[in-house]
Amino acid sequence: MQTVTYRWPTRVTTDTPDLLRWTGFAGAALLTAGAWAVSAGAGPTGLGAAIGGAGLVVLAWALLGRTRPDGSWLRRTLAWWCGPLLVAPPLFSADVFSYLAQGEVAARGFDPNVVSPAAGASAEAVARVGLYWRETPSPYGPLFTTIERLITQFTGGDPVLGIVLHRVVAAAGLLLVVWAVPRLAAIAGTSERAALWLGVLNPLVLWHLIGGMHNDALMLGLMLCGTVIALDALPELKLWPLTAGVALIGLGAQVKLPALVALAVVGTALARRLGGGVVRFVLAGASMVAAAVAVAVATSLAGGAGFGWVQALGTPSKVNSWMAPTNWPGFLAGAVFGPETGQAMISSARIAGLVLILCGIVVVLSHQLRGGISQVTALGMMMSLIVVLGPVIQPWYLLWAVLPLAACLPEGTWRTRVAVLAGVFALLVPPLAGNFAGRVHELVLAYALGIALVGGAYLVLRRARVSVAQS
Repeated sequence: MQTVTYRWPTRVTTDTPDLLRWTGFAGAALLTAGAWAVSAGAGPTGLGAAIGGAGLVVLAWALLGRTRPDGSWLRRTLAWWCGPLLVAPPLFSADVFSYLAQGEVAARGFDPNVVSPAAGASAEAVARVGLYWRETPSPYGPLFTTIERLITQFTGGDPVLGIVLHRVVAAAGLLLVVWAVPRLAAIAGTSERAALWLGVLNPLVLWHLIGGMHNDALMLGLMLCGTVIALDALPELKLWPLTAGVALIGLGAQVKLPALVALAVVGTALARRLGGGVVRFVLAGASMVAAAVAVAVATSLAGGAGFGWVQALGTPSKVNSWMAPTNWPGFLAGAVFGPETGQAMISSARIAGLVLILCGIVVVLSHQLRGGISQVTALGMMMSLIVVLGPVIQPWYLLWAVLPLAACLPEGTWRTRVAVLAGVFALLVPPLAGNFAGRVHELVLAYALGIALVGGAYLVLRRARVSVAQS
């Protein structure tokens, strides 16, 4: 036996990830503890601990990208990092309280796609909803509306139990994502390890699918699983698996509409499998549209949600998201010429963004039809267009593009850029969402504490010596 000592991370070997696993776990635990401390009135100290915990997870995740653990190790690490977050209060967003209020509206017999929480939910439920969404009907599809209603009926409106069940739904969605991403990587011919690291272990997944309980977890899980099943069925044209895959994608769209993009990918792949050409492309596309409509009708009728969701599709764009590039010209114009001019500019830029999205989708699908890009790459590219050029961007929207891109990008510059972008967005929003107007000094102090903690941890890690027994 020979003992070899490495200085790390100056020299990173496959024997070093365990230290990073426990660093990330400690960060997740600190994030959870800090969040509960803030809820108990700890102020900047608790918030600083939560920010520091989030920074530790991002640091550990970034350094793990330089190591080579296998897929099963990464899945176990995901479980460890998710563990503390399963018992955390709602993190990075208060959207779950909108879900609870919308579920109460539905449980009272109203259509939450038409009736806002302020008009149809109790005063207690409305008080927990963010100011932007109290007067706004639900923008979600009938499948998620049914889930919201069932949770409210089961819990009797208890907010704590409701949060627990929404986190269970989000965790189920994440399990579907974990199943699908490495299989998408196999279809694209890329590394399972890299796909799991960049896609599944990504801090944005931890923060927003588990910590924030966003319904994007269920949408992405259904969409990606359906894509895998449908694409696997195409080489031998297995009808029932193909139908099942298309149905799952359709169900994902009944949570949030962007999942329909995967049907365009499957339809184009089907047309190519049948011989290609415009006629087969149109026929395959028509079959995907028919399938999506059939799933939408069946879901709306079976769950009793109705069809109010159709008129609520534009609800998210009622809020001017500062992260959306299409809104930036309007913000600038509003600052110079006044709010009316700014809003007019925002409306015009959103139309331009929609046109660019449609043109981009046509270009991507034409390349896929000719075999210029893989199906998974096409999905990642089209989702990227929707995120970047859409009217609203939230940090968790990046996962629409990051997950398929993680499964198709080869090692190199683009994968690094996506990872850097994910790391930046993971730290862009405070762990506990809220209005910090008048309390900016608390936020600044908390970030200073968090940065000091992460900086100290990095120095400790840099000086750590890992002894590895080699025979």
